[in-house]
Amino acid sequence: MNTLKKFISYYRPYRAVFYFDLFCAAVISVVDLAYPQLLRSLTKTLFTGNKSAILGALPWLFLILLIMYTIQSLCKYYVTCQGHIMGAKMERDMRKQLFEHYEKLSFSYYSTHNSGQMMSKLVSDLFDISELAHHGPENLFISLVKIIGSFVFLFLINQKLALPLLLLVILMILFSIRQNKKMQQTFLENRIRIGDINASLQDTLSGIRVVQSFANEDTELHKFNHSNEAFLESKKDNYRCMGTFMSSNLFFQGMMYLTTLIYGGYLIAMGQMQAADLAMYALYIGIFISPIQILVELVEMLQKGLSGFRRYLEVVETEPEIQDKEGAIDLENVKGDVCYDNVSFHYSDDNKTVLSQVSIHIPAGKSVALVGPSGGGKTTICSLLPRFYDVTAGKVTIDGKDVRDLTLKSLRNQIGMVQQDVYLFDGTIRENIAYGKPDATDEEIKEAARRANMDDFIMQLPEQYDTYVGEKGARLSGGQKQRISIARVFLKNPPILILDEATSALDNESERYIQKSLEELSKNRTTITIAHRLSTIKRSDEIIVITEDGIAERGTHETLLAKNGIYARYYNL
Repeated sequence: MNTLKKFISYYRPYRAVFYFDLFCAAVISVVDLAYPQLLRSLTKTLFTGNKSAILGALPWLFLILLIMYTIQSLCKYYVTCQGHIMGAKMERDMRKQLFEHYEKLSFSYYSTHNSGQMMSKLVSDLFDISELAHHGPENLFISLVKIIGSFVFLFLINQKLALPLLLLVILMILFSIRQNKKMQQTFLENRIRIGDINASLQDTLSGIRVVQSFANEDTELHKFNHSNEAFLESKKDNYRCMGTFMSSNLFFQGMMYLTTLIYGGYLIAMGQMQAADLAMYALYIGIFISPIQILVELVEMLQKGLSGFRRYLEVVETEPEIQDKEGAIDLENVKGDVCYDNVSFHYSDDNKTVLSQVSIHIPAGKSVALVGPSGGGKTTICSLLPRFYDVTAGKVTIDGKDVRDLTLKSLRNQIGMVQQDVYLFDGTIRENIAYGKPDATDEEIKEAARRANMDDFIMQLPEQYDTYVGEKGARLSGGQKQRISIARVFLKNPPILILDEATSALDNESERYIQKSLEELSKNRTTITIAHRLSTIKRSDEIIVITEDGIAERGTHETLLAKNGIYARYYNL
């Protein structure tokens, strides 16, 4: 019930359309209910009169019925058109809210959730929301009006025949409630299984080069078939429940016709009912049963829609671990003085300490390089500065301000990152460079490219800056992608820079080009560099050796070589 209340809350921006939609639905139902009653009245009054009376009334009767059905048709158009548009807008609103929430969720969420399942919640899980949002209230309202209205007329025509029909309706409702619980579980299982298929598909397509290079197509097909077969089994369970539900309700409806005919015939034989009333009863039974069938189908629609909506709520009700605190301030006029003050850290789902009482001070405009074995916490140190994670103890400050007291947007706007794994969006070179500053002018984009030493390479391409890079930059080399990443940061022009193994995956020639660009980029910026190739960090103002035990050594390149310690061993390898 709580889920249903939350779903209903999404109608709030469209209340006017919603209420008028229900009004039109009521008009449609009233016209359907009025016709048998009008026919019954005419057969007992007007049509028993003389010829002239009948012929004189027919034009008026024609006009009344024409107006009735014209109004009904217009109402049907509004319900079908505007009602569906309202449902589509609600689906759009939910999808937008979910997308915005995905953008706010912390790195820890993405490290524990499958992206295929997340895509399924954003796309396929909301497909049935539009239909439910439109048809749910409308069909329920129309059905209730018709069921209650027709049953009132049935009761007025003959009470004795109405009572066994009421008993059958009660039995059908009780059975439907019981079967509905089973259907609810099967629809939710369907959503999970289609999410597994999305996850398997995305995993294979994203790594298709690895799949083909290892000739593991059969292995991936086996994994996909496993998900696909699991989905089929969940659909089978679902269809069995639906089959039982639909066929049983059809049986109850047949019993209503049977009861009407047999018991009605008995009442006629006993002189307790007229044959004309039984004929009228049959008309109202049709009106009575039709919405019952709609309600049966509505239950299926409800379970499909709500199963997706529940998975949607799982995400939007997940609070981001990292978010602006109340009263957070903007970071402005940044000099770039960075300080890690007695910082400790462990991941929320793991009590193993990653950093313990680490202190680092980087004066504005200076550079610090972090080196050491994998798993020592170098990347974690860098991730704490833009608050991808929050410290467990201690604090990280910029110009003396605790980063937890700053708004995330203003904090991250002051930090530029160049990473080993470059992500390019499926668009042009121009669009990917402009990601560093979406409102950049064409000249600013070209200047950033020149400073990243890539303008010559771009101008040699047939489409130049309008060249499409392909999905994840598939049409470019590693060095070319890295230079686009550097150009983005030039365009962003932040006072603080993080270089996370920016050249480790490149060949020597590409590294020379990139290193030249990085040196230009680092000028007059506070820079934190993570590097495995120690030749790239010799000019750093301070080099810090990080191991699993914390900071092992620190100093300039020359002083660390003179110590002949860990750094010297790494450098001389």
